[in-house]
Amino acid sequence: MKKIILSLALGFILFSCSKDDNTPETKTKNKKYQTENVVLLVIDGPRISETWLEKDQILIPNRLNLLKQGVFISNFKNNGLTNTNAGHTALITGVYDSIQNNGKELPTNPSVLQQWLKQSKNDNSKAWVIVSKDKLEVLNNTKNTEWNNKYMPKADAGTAGNPSAYREDAVTISKFKNVIKTDKPNIVVINLKDVDSKGHSGDWDGYLDAIETTDQSIKEIWEYLQGDENYKGKTTLIVSNDHGRHVDDNGKGFISHGDDCTGCRHIEFFAIGPDFKQNTTISTGSYEQIDVANTIAELLDVKLEYSQGKVIKDIFK
Repeated sequence: MKKIILSLALGFILFSCSKDDNTPETKTKNKKYQTENVVLLVIDGPRISETWLEKDQILIPNRLNLLKQGVFISNFKNNGLTNTNAGHTALITGVYDSIQNNGKELPTNPSVLQQWLKQSKNDNSKAWVIVSKDKLEVLNNTKNTEWNNKYMPKADAGTAGNPSAYREDAVTISKFKNVIKTDKPNIVVINLKDVDSKGHSGDWDGYLDAIETTDQSIKEIWEYLQGDENYKGKTTLIVSNDHGRHVDDNGKGFISHGDDCTGCRHIEFFAIGPDFKQNTTISTGSYEQIDVANTIAELLDVKLEYSQGKVIKDIFK
């Protein structure tokens, strides 16, 4: 009888060990979302009146086609500083930060990328900041003393030989594709600057052309990800802006930005991924720029500190 009891006890122990919650099989079964990778694409400075709110939406045909698989929020806002560095910082930290716009100041708080690297214990090659503007390289770090120079994602920013250290968006997209191929990162932030640059130069036609080109870039990036077995069916793409542009003043409002006018604050949120609704436009709720970091954290199971944002629950299936 003692042998039988001992045998049963041993069997129970072995059975319990085989069902340990730390086994890869159980982790997969308990995973809340299908998303394993997130790409945040920030298109620098288009005004919503030339994209989603343009009467015939002639400059965004690829977004409209991809919307069949995705979700758009029609009243998405930047409620902080409507400048480049502040807008990008809000998107990835979940805090509206009074950061300088010249690339001389680090964000006050760690980003969702840094916090994911710490919690996942992944190599920093699994998180990337790939940007057309060199001043945005600060997005891979923070001045928070507990996080400064720690858990920093890799960065590829600007062009060393260029006097402005900015580079064409086509170069940034090429860099992104190479990183996807070689490092297979789980989280990437991309900045495309051509729309903003054309706007600041006062080139109306060039500004419109750049909006149309970035619309093609969204399709190109999404199709590239879906063509890679590491990303197909398990990647979320979020498209947003750092800021918009001034409401027209004698036709010249598109040239700049930086205040609290409707044109500067009303920005884009478009997303596509396995856990989001499809063919959906959301006009309810009060969603804003700082909510993006929380939504990325939700998808990647990150406990996000410091953030003042919320998860954009209405976009989930």
